[in-house]
Order: sequence, then C-alpha cells, then structure tokens
Amino acid sequence: MRPAIFLDRDGVIVENREAYIRSWADVSFIPAALEALRALARSDWAIIIATNQAAVGKGIITLELAHQINQRIIAEVVRCGGRIDAAYLCPHRPDEHCDCRKPKPGMLLRAAYDLGLDLSRSVMIGDAITDMQAARAASVRGILVTTGRGLSEWRAFADAPWFDVADDLACAIESLAPLERVAR
Repeated sequence: MRPAIFLDRDGVIVENREAYIRSWADVSFIPAALEALRALARSDWAIIIATNQAAVGKGIITLELAHQINQRIIAEVVRCGGRIDAAYLCPHRPDEHCDCRKPKPGMLLRAAYDLGLDLSRSVMIGDAITDMQAARAASVRGILVTTGRGLSEWRAFADAPWFDVADDLACAIESLAPLERVAR
C-alpha cells in the first residue's frame, strides 16, 4: 500500500472564491501550485483531491458542473506536467451532517478503501482547520497552508500543535522531501 497526499482544492491548488467557483472562468491557479504538482508527479505518492463543494448542495451549481470543473483542473495539472490520481468531492451543505464533508474523514477513508492507500504514511494539505480535523480523524498528518483561508485559520488556532504549517503547497511538499525516501 502506498501513502497519499490529499489536497484540498480551493485555497491550495486554486484561489478561493467567496461566492464559490461557479464556472471555469472563476478558476485561478495559486502561483507555484502547478510547479509544486509537477514536482510531486515524480513521487510514488498517490495524489488525491478531497474537496467540500457546498455550492452543489445549495443549488448554486450542479454536481455535474462541479465534477467538470474538477476534471478541467486535473487536465490543466496534467498539461503542466503534474499528476492527480483521483478527486473526491462532497456536495453537501454543512447542515446536512454527512460523513464525507470535512471535518469528517469520509473522503479520505473512501479514497483509502478505493485505492488501497496507507493512511498511516499519508498527509492532508489544506487551508482550513476542517481539513486538519479531517486529517486527524483519519490518522493522517496535517499541513495547513497559509494560502487561501489558511493564514486567518492558523491565527485562530495558532496554539494547535496537532498540525504543521507551510506557506503554500510548494513549501508543504518540500517539507516531505526527499519524496522518494518518504514514499517507500
């Protein structure tokens, strides 16, 4: 079983949008995210997107459109030399109390089951405390990036010793280096 790097989408790979990403026109990659994913592509890690998309549950976009946006993001990552092995999406609103919406670990656990992943050697990189809570609930190392909502989230939980902090996705990945040795 191989370890995985679970990535939140908005705030880690692409810029957060206060009014949600509603179309491809709203997608803007975070500087250096594509380069970081290109470097990560050479590793043995499984690379998995795990993203909450309440815009679906709120009726702002369709589930089909949310999946299309994810597929285009993955295609752009691949076009730039990166790799994403799978994408998991929670379409529920927070008040629906589903098992897949972070801070619950459902997406991480489902990916581990589907892909035969070793959670004990895996990491979750996100920009929200809910990402870190999902990581902890799945017994996965958490790294909060200060892009997206990360800086304000970190300030609110600065005394939380149960996750690491990095400036961005590239720095988070560098903290895992050398990838070849860590991934074995």
